[in-house]
Amino acid sequence: MAHLSAAAASVSASAVIPPLNRTFVQLGKLFHGSSLLKFHSNSLFFSSTPRSRQLRFVSSAIEGKILGSNEVSQEEAVSLYSWPDKKRPRVCILGGGFGGLYTALRLDSLTWPDDKKPQVILVDQSERFVFKPMLYELLTGEVDAWEIAPRFSDLLVNTAVQFLKDRVKILSPCDHLGINGPTTVSGSGGTVQLESGLVIEYDWLVLSLGAEPKLDVIPGAVEFAFPFSTLNDACKVNEKLTKLERENFGKKNPIRVVVVGLGYSGVELAATVSERLEGKGVVQAISVDSSILPNAPSGNKEAALKVLNTRKVELLLGYFVRRIGKSGDFRSSIEKSEVEEKVNDSEKLIIEVQANEKGAKSQLLEADLVLWTVGNKPLLPQLEPNGWPFELPVTGRGQAETDETLQVKGHPRIFAVGDSSTLRDSKGKVLPATAQVAFQQADFAGWNIWAAINNRPLLPFRFQNLGEMMVLGRNDAAITPSFIEGLTLEGPIGHTARKLAYLIRLPTDEHRVKVGISWLAKSAVDSIATVQSNITKVLSGS
Repeated sequence: MAHLSAAAASVSASAVIPPLNRTFVQLGKLFHGSSLLKFHSNSLFFSSTPRSRQLRFVSSAIEGKILGSNEVSQEEAVSLYSWPDKKRPRVCILGGGFGGLYTALRLDSLTWPDDKKPQVILVDQSERFVFKPMLYELLTGEVDAWEIAPRFSDLLVNTAVQFLKDRVKILSPCDHLGINGPTTVSGSGGTVQLESGLVIEYDWLVLSLGAEPKLDVIPGAVEFAFPFSTLNDACKVNEKLTKLERENFGKKNPIRVVVVGLGYSGVELAATVSERLEGKGVVQAISVDSSILPNAPSGNKEAALKVLNTRKVELLLGYFVRRIGKSGDFRSSIEKSEVEEKVNDSEKLIIEVQANEKGAKSQLLEADLVLWTVGNKPLLPQLEPNGWPFELPVTGRGQAETDETLQVKGHPRIFAVGDSSTLRDSKGKVLPATAQVAFQQADFAGWNIWAAINNRPLLPFRFQNLGEMMVLGRNDAAITPSFIEGLTLEGPIGHTARKLAYLIRLPTDEHRVKVGISWLAKSAVDSIATVQSNITKVLSGS
């Protein structure tokens, strides 16, 4: 009796007897010999004598129909989240990235009738929101962690949004029960079970769980490559670089860094790391494409190439990585001789790469650090039970399919934004998984939930491409705005414009003010230091 599967629902009076008869027959078989069985109107509680552990089956009333079943371990205690108000709508937002947090803030900022303002709970596995486009500045010391990774509790302190640190375990949608009926009828839209055992019953759900790096595509990547997607990733990379800098201080052998992927993240990492090493290291960047930034505007591409060439980043274009391992793991005689020519340390990392050309031989690259920026996988939760109509429609990449109002197809109570969703623009092209798209989707998702609750028509999402930005080092960046054809801001001007654009995009007014003051103070200190350095050079020269 290690696991138990039972119906997690309460039903209306007209439909109570048949479902409960079936449930008790099943439970009688499963709990043969159990010490205690209690029934309550809204929940089923079961206690078993070993260790006095209690199992709870949280239920909800949806037009007298069973919602589904949750498989609960005997070691788990499942409890129902208690919403403060029993009448006002309940909105659960899963994921606190750009899509999730900004949807919550949008909902809180809208004007609501007193009896319809929703209760909003935001769930994320981390206690901090991460402004991902500025993670690179952590490596150069331009920003502090609190500036780009504030706590959710601090950001939401002046709002009615509740925050819960937890991880999603099971999603049980039930809005499919009324697919052919109105989407604004009262009643639960389903439940979300968290890893802590807490079950949240919701009326409206927003999926914004984002994605995580996909490392398990080649041998050795999981064990030896560093992703760069979260605050924890950035801190680990920074610690590794600091350690390498200390170990190689005063030595002639350069630090060797290999970046896999030359999309925006790979180019920004290669430019940032090469500037940080300042001649103490060698950066090599690998891309399966024949050029860097294949989908970027020409202005950004040219600016990036100029910076990478100036900093002597070695580009391996048209190559793919076959495997990553320690030099001692390359066992064949040919491989071993090639590796020994490069390095005598069996703990050094070796990357095997091969050109896309037919018949090309593989090459071996030595590395002290491998940074991985290729591929990601969405983090949609497991569904229970499996099978139509409970399942969400997902693409081959694991993203929820939505219509133009950002509602998941077939589920009018569920919205999906950011990396959790897939949506095409008016030309049929899939929208990119970028912060800019998530920003804009959050505004529409918040408005459309307002419209659904207030029986108003929902708005179709229309993405407006405002341009593309990238950082290329401590005082270098490139910005290509879409509204001025042929214009690209580069160098210090682009860098300043990018920081101002992101300062405006920070989540709350309070946080923007704090960060703005901090950046102004740092800029003043840097300016004074630059002036003093120039004066010193002039005096020493005279």
